[in-house]
Amino acid sequence: MKQFINILLVGSMLTACQHKQPPAAETENGKKENLIELTSAQLQTAGIITGKMEKRAIASVVKANGQIDVPPQNMVSISFPMGGFLKSTNLLPGMQVKKGQVIGIMEDQSFIQLQQDYLTSAARLNYLEKEYNRQRELNRSKATSDKLFEQVEAEYNSQRILKESVAEKLSLIGVSAGRLKEGGISKSVSILSPINGFVSKVNVNIGKYVMPSDVLFEIVNPSDIHLALTVFEKDLPKLSVGQLVTAYTNNNPEKKYPCKIILIGRDLSANRSVEVHCHFENYDSQLIPGTFMNGEIQASNTDSWTLPEDAVVRYENKEYVFCKRGNNIFEMVPVKVGNHENGYVEVLLDNDLSLTNQEFATKGAYSILMKVKNTEAE
Repeated sequence: MKQFINILLVGSMLTACQHKQPPAAETENGKKENLIELTSAQLQTAGIITGKMEKRAIASVVKANGQIDVPPQNMVSISFPMGGFLKSTNLLPGMQVKKGQVIGIMEDQSFIQLQQDYLTSAARLNYLEKEYNRQRELNRSKATSDKLFEQVEAEYNSQRILKESVAEKLSLIGVSAGRLKEGGISKSVSILSPINGFVSKVNVNIGKYVMPSDVLFEIVNPSDIHLALTVFEKDLPKLSVGQLVTAYTNNNPEKKYPCKIILIGRDLSANRSVEVHCHFENYDSQLIPGTFMNGEIQASNTDSWTLPEDAVVRYENKEYVFCKRGNNIFEMVPVKVGNHENGYVEVLLDNDLSLTNQEFATKGAYSILMKVKNTEAE
């Protein structure tokens, strides 16, 4: 009796196993393949359509990242050549300034001394010029010696050079020597903005003494900002000046900024990359120098083997397609994909063209994937 019961149990287990569909079938060599068999009803419900790979012109996209940069001629670091105390300024980072606008006032006793030196040299030069003219006339009539005339001439020329040098020093601090008069000496000097733009940095506070080498302010003219992308050596042959670039930030990837390549670097860095400079087609005041951005460079079109995007599914961080192996039977095949364009995806075959003559599930591949997941869960 016990023997009869055991036979019944074994028979029941075999019957149960026959009703369970295994996720994989075994080949003649004993190697498992990812074969999935569907019923006719499942095929109809999923709306599965099959087709072969097609050759299509796909624009290759080079992905890179970088940041917004400003050309050197559009960024100004403002120092004061003679140093001094900052008497006043109302600048804050982000403020807009215009060329010629007063952005700060410096104060120091050396400014007084410099203006005094100029007025003194100008007055003495005026006297020496008259003396020079007088001695020249006397020398022509031989009323004075040549030696005396030469001494007066040398002193006159030395004083003229001194006046010109002091005038140049005054121009360095923004004081016009031609407008300087007695009684107009000032201990304060204005700092003027050399360009239109916005203030990017303020490195000094009121009352602080600054040296000639100290940078007080930095002003940026954003009218010519550009995007500096880092592109690796392997992608350089795909690039050329004038190619279109689509840029976007990590914070707002939906907003696209069209650009064009204007310059490709010629110096490889230590990590085998170069800088590619792109110009924004439309300036956006929200783009701030230093902002990190991503860029997609539209390279030249190439003929590639493609499948509809619906034919490729992603499972466990890998891409797969379902190759037709018979009536209602599909094999789950891993593939590498490239660029996407107009609803098609490039399939990278690595010189293996064995898949080009196969049929694939071009529509309904996701339904087959669900069948795979449900089978593994059983």
